[in-house]
Amino acid sequence: MESGGDSNNQKIIEAIEGSSARLGNVLERMMETLTEMRRESTANAERLEGRNGERESNGSDGLRNERRRRGSRSGREETFERWADGIHEEDRPRGYEGEESEPQRSPLHRRPYGRREREERRRREEDDDRVSDRHDRIRKPKIDFPTFGGGDPYEWLDRVEQYFLVYEIPREEKVTLASYHLEGRANRWWRWLRNLYAREENPLGWTEFMDEFLKQWGPSPTINHHGQLAKLKQEGKVHDYIDQFRQLQTMVEGWSEEALLGTFVVGLKPWLSKEIKLKQPTKLQEAMRMAEIMDQNTFHDRRPTKESSNHKDSKPLPMKPQKSATTTSKPPQNEVRKLNREELQEYIKKGLCFKCGNKWEKGHQCKPGQSFAIHLVSSEDEADTSATSSSEDSTFDEEDEATRSAHENAEVSLHALSGVQRPSTMRMMAWIGRHEVSLLVDNGSSHNFINPDALRRIGLKGVAIEPFDVKITSGDRLQCQSIVKDVRLNVQGVRIMADLHVLQLVGLDVVLGNAWLRSISKVITDYKTMTMEFKVGTKKKLWTALHPKEVRPCEANLLERLCRGGALCLAVVMANQGGAAGGPQPQPSEDMSNLPLQVRRLLEAHQKVLEQPTHLPPQRSFDHPIRLKDESKPINVPPYRYAHFQKGEIERQVEEMMKQGLIRPSTSPFSSPVLLVRKKDGSWRFCTDYRALNEATIKDRFPIPTVDKMLDELHGARYFTRLDLRAGYHQIRMKEEDIHKTAFRTHSGHYEYLVMPFGLCNAPSTFQAAMNKVFKLHLRKFVIVFFDDILVYSKSKEEHMKHLDQVLSILEEHNFYIKPSKCAFMQEELEYLGHIVSGQGVMVDPRKIEAMTDWPLPKDISALRGFLGLTGYYRRFVRDYGLIAKPLTNMLKKDGFEWTPTAKQAFEELKRAMTQTPVLALPNFSQPFEVYMDASNEGIGAVLAQNKRPLAYISKALGPQKKAWSTYAREMLAVVHVVKIWRPYLLGRRFTIVTDQQALRHLLTQKIVTPYQQKFLVKLLGFEYDIIYQPGKENKVADALSRKEGSPVLDATLEDKVSPDIEPCESIPTTYTYNRVAW
Repeated sequence: MESGGDSNNQKIIEAIEGSSARLGNVLERMMETLTEMRRESTANAERLEGRNGERESNGSDGLRNERRRRGSRSGREETFERWADGIHEEDRPRGYEGEESEPQRSPLHRRPYGRREREERRRREEDDDRVSDRHDRIRKPKIDFPTFGGGDPYEWLDRVEQYFLVYEIPREEKVTLASYHLEGRANRWWRWLRNLYAREENPLGWTEFMDEFLKQWGPSPTINHHGQLAKLKQEGKVHDYIDQFRQLQTMVEGWSEEALLGTFVVGLKPWLSKEIKLKQPTKLQEAMRMAEIMDQNTFHDRRPTKESSNHKDSKPLPMKPQKSATTTSKPPQNEVRKLNREELQEYIKKGLCFKCGNKWEKGHQCKPGQSFAIHLVSSEDEADTSATSSSEDSTFDEEDEATRSAHENAEVSLHALSGVQRPSTMRMMAWIGRHEVSLLVDNGSSHNFINPDALRRIGLKGVAIEPFDVKITSGDRLQCQSIVKDVRLNVQGVRIMADLHVLQLVGLDVVLGNAWLRSISKVITDYKTMTMEFKVGTKKKLWTALHPKEVRPCEANLLERLCRGGALCLAVVMANQGGAAGGPQPQPSEDMSNLPLQVRRLLEAHQKVLEQPTHLPPQRSFDHPIRLKDESKPINVPPYRYAHFQKGEIERQVEEMMKQGLIRPSTSPFSSPVLLVRKKDGSWRFCTDYRALNEATIKDRFPIPTVDKMLDELHGARYFTRLDLRAGYHQIRMKEEDIHKTAFRTHSGHYEYLVMPFGLCNAPSTFQAAMNKVFKLHLRKFVIVFFDDILVYSKSKEEHMKHLDQVLSILEEHNFYIKPSKCAFMQEELEYLGHIVSGQGVMVDPRKIEAMTDWPLPKDISALRGFLGLTGYYRRFVRDYGLIAKPLTNMLKKDGFEWTPTAKQAFEELKRAMTQTPVLALPNFSQPFEVYMDASNEGIGAVLAQNKRPLAYISKALGPQKKAWSTYAREMLAVVHVVKIWRPYLLGRRFTIVTDQQALRHLLTQKIVTPYQQKFLVKLLGFEYDIIYQPGKENKVADALSRKEGSPVLDATLEDKVSPDIEPCESIPTTYTYNRVAW
């Protein structure tokens, strides 16, 4: 037993010795840890001293960090200190993690274990707590963190910095918070950047994040912002120019205040720049305020003269210091002189000219550069620059003086009088109302004149004036006795107003002389190309004159007038296929004489919106963008092969689009092929195949309006007008940075669109957004818009005319044009979006159910079986379907096919049940649509459905020509036809096409090899759809509709006439070879 006890004691002693050794090791490691902690504290304190400035700038941010850090470590640190001082020796701290990465340690930590120092540190912590608590009690404003998915990166970073400043976000948390609010492409870029820095093991701080962010989303480094700022010119309002100047100013560095000031002043309109220079501002902000004030006052007080608007400055001029108030200077040329009554009497007494201030006598002419206007104001209103006196005083003598002086020097050139064009005259055609007139722009004539014959033809009446002589350059004189005031002319799409003096002319209707030329800005005339460029307001206009050698067809009445005037003519009767040479004619093609008189007058007042556009639409906020899933991979599809006669047509249409300004030559890496599609009239439609580009485009999910909700707004309306825009997509510009993506290639060149082309997947969304913005104030009040279909509705005729006038004015203001031939004005009932709208309400278009209501009586068992197959598909929605259909099912028995009265009654009752709810459902635009279609040898049939419940039917028989087509061609015809009929339901939403033709599944990816494919695919561009194959046995409804007897023949409902040079296409195999890399 003793040996056993000794053995146990020995084991205990060994265990104690082992424990003691381990304890000693632990104590030794703990002492080493304490030594290391002291060194770290000292190092942190030294780092803190170098960053005191940063702590002061962070303010309470540093205090809150200090509190958070102290709270997380206070327990363990205090335990260490107490144990080191001999207190609670039984405590065994579990270790202490160093704070090498934590900023802002207190300097007292250099000797953290002295009692006096600890007490002093605790007092400081209590003071810091009180300061921090007071700071936390301050109520902060609620600011939402901005998100970024694309747009202006500088604006987003500015707002983010403001958020960080208000909420005192620590620097180490900024990247995490900012990256959380990136969306779409920006978020995908962030994931790439984060992985890149992680792989390279580089720290990604806020500074690095901003640098990388601006490299990705900021402007291209190749853009010369310095050059843009130096060349910036005022085009519109002053405040718009200031906004552009400030934006560019933020993107450049190194410009002095003097250079910015000089550049800003020179960029203003010439007359305004001259005014600002006279004021001699010394600061940029001062010059901006002056410009805004003068621009506002100018609307009331003055207009720039021709001489001042023609002046151009070549470079920025340094601004001189302000002169003393005693300095006198000559009034600027276009400054408005304001005289009180005493000064006016002195001018009359001395016989001074009211226009230039020099001595007036008979035959007096103001010297160039000295003319100025005089506004008479009463003495008590002299301080108000916009005040004017009564009309009697202000027009006294001044108008008589101007009129008398002008009539003393009235002159007309011999060429204008005889209608002969010379190098300094521009002859063209114009419109006054609905009447076409010949017009001559002549700087050799002093006044504007109109031929009395043209006056009678148009229906205008002149007002008698005091007769005056008009001198002809040959020395003879003619007398003018009347004038027509404020005549509105439309010259090649430009609407002008002029006073026309009545004077006998030969071979001409109207002459625009210096009286009109002085009213417009700088005129640039190129007599080589016979063009005339000028400005109306801020917009540039271009007129093209008839070439002197150009022969223009004329009507019999014009020929008769020429002969009466003594002209010698050779009349040649010839076909005019290309239209008048004098430019586009705004007169609508169809006869509008059947419209109510007030509607015709309204349209004449808004004739601009009826015209054919002659220039590029302006850049607007809703210009069309193209955002790609991968911007680094350009889409490049090789062009198709074209027949020889098609190449000439492509070249002609490209040249025409170049002249219209719709396209321009391109060097883009993008390329899409073009197609030519034959129209009904035998001409060709130019189309671009953007299927590959659409596949790579990020789809825009702009909310498309639902037809049912729009039609609910028509309650109570009795009069309706439907407006259709002319080539609506071409009335919207492409965003400048995305123009290169629209590039297309022909056999002879590479081009790109400046306007939104047809066939882009996001074009419908852009167009709808544009219409919503344009009509924002009137939507659902008296206007609803579905893409390019505009409906104006009112409760009375008077109200409707007012509403229509407002809509046309808005279209005119925003440079949109309508196509009169597709419009319907002031109707009490019309078709809109597949519905019939009238004063009685909205009714279903009968065409939706005519396929069922017009179903003929089956002539044999096979036809009856098809009808029962269709109705049986929806039997669960028809109450007592079995009882109703029993007489018909009995006819399927052997020798039972006989039309008894009971069977006929069952047939009609079953048709009626299929066209009423709950069988024929109402559309739900929040759910996807399904199109079940089939094409047989007899015709095509289709059902529009949702959740397999029918919404509408289509059934059309095929003519003899189409019956000879291949199965594939007939199926494609069916797809195009149903998409055209149900366009209001399908456009702007993804839908499903169910067909029993396997080959159609490859419709979106197949290579185009036949004219039929070109024709049909072009009509499907812009729609989003999926094609699903379903065997014919399962597609009973569409199959029955396609084989229905007595359906209307489908011949001319589509532009699908087969031209002599196109052979019917053969069946196309289900496999195709195409360049997948290019797609």
